[in-house]
Amino acid sequence: MCGGESRENAAGPGRGPADARSDPPRRIIHVDMDAFFASVEQRDRPELRDRPVAVGHGRARGVVAAASYEAREFGVRSAMPSVTALRKCPELIFVPPRFEVYRGVSADIHAIFAEYTDLVEPLSLDEAYLDVSQACADGRPASEIAEEIRARIRAATGLTASAGVSYNKFLAKLASDQNKPDGLTVIPPHRAAAFVAGLPVGRFHGVGPVTEAKMLRLGIRSGADLRAKSLAFLQAHFGSSAAHYHAISRGIDPRPVRPDRPRKSIGAETTLSEDLSAFEAATEVLARLAAKLSRPCAEKGLAGRTVTVKVRFTDFEQVTRRRTLSRPLTETAEMLEVARQLLAGLHPFPRPVRLLGITLSGLEPRAEAAAEKQLDLFDESSRNSG
Repeated sequence: MCGGESRENAAGPGRGPADARSDPPRRIIHVDMDAFFASVEQRDRPELRDRPVAVGHGRARGVVAAASYEAREFGVRSAMPSVTALRKCPELIFVPPRFEVYRGVSADIHAIFAEYTDLVEPLSLDEAYLDVSQACADGRPASEIAEEIRARIRAATGLTASAGVSYNKFLAKLASDQNKPDGLTVIPPHRAAAFVAGLPVGRFHGVGPVTEAKMLRLGIRSGADLRAKSLAFLQAHFGSSAAHYHAISRGIDPRPVRPDRPRKSIGAETTLSEDLSAFEAATEVLARLAAKLSRPCAEKGLAGRTVTVKVRFTDFEQVTRRRTLSRPLTETAEMLEVARQLLAGLHPFPRPVRLLGITLSGLEPRAEAAAEKQLDLFDESSRNSG
């Protein structure tokens, strides 16, 4: 499961828990963007880089939606009242949130996830679980996949992400927070027990401030303390949550990664090694993307009615153009022709292009699409012969 990287950290020794010995073991990645909203603002406004930034409003009743790492050094945190944040950091710079921009960047990131697995469970705009067990069964280490995803996110968005890799969701999420920012931590089965034992209970996902305070009153300060308590003891004090606490203290979490909805689109994009201004060169890139996109469509038996072209310029301004057709597309050449026409509407480009992407949406089974195409051809033939 592990892979050596300069920013990678592995948990210490220990015996593996029961659910880690399942056959085959799961491989779960938790990806968490680093100070997402604030990092987007610092990316788009160079004057904010290396400055303490809070996304939100600095007025008397304002609340911090997100804080940069520079602001966090002063104790500024999300959900903190703005007046408290300014008291902690008088030089704090407030910027109003731009949720449409954050959603757009999030969509770009999730498009990258979708190239590795269909089992993606978004938790918010800036984090998600990925079950990459199948890719690992095919021979790729999960840590290698996680590092590749982080590199692609950086190349596509200019932002950093931290990732955790383990055999269940609980441990993967703990791991992603272990080496922030811009880090990768792997918790293999044989090191899980020691890792969990050494953590303060406040670090456990699902243990909020009230539960943490109650555990501390009961002498439960660490994962080791929690594991030492019997299920009966935990049931007496924590009711229906007892079984969960009993399991996670042993590194056990059987919850599956659940995609929140059926797949609605398939996309492919690339950050260019050299910025492009020529339409012909950009069209060649689109041709490669269309061919890449056609493979998962064919494998999954899907066709789509809407083609979207995404263009990101060197100043990170991003524009999209889309066209919805009366019938679904099944051929690479058809998709490319629509994408080329959409790109032509943006040329000449106002600035050089650093990223190009194509997305196919309005998905439906390819068999139905082929039948619809056949009927269209039949109708056209009838009209021509009449």
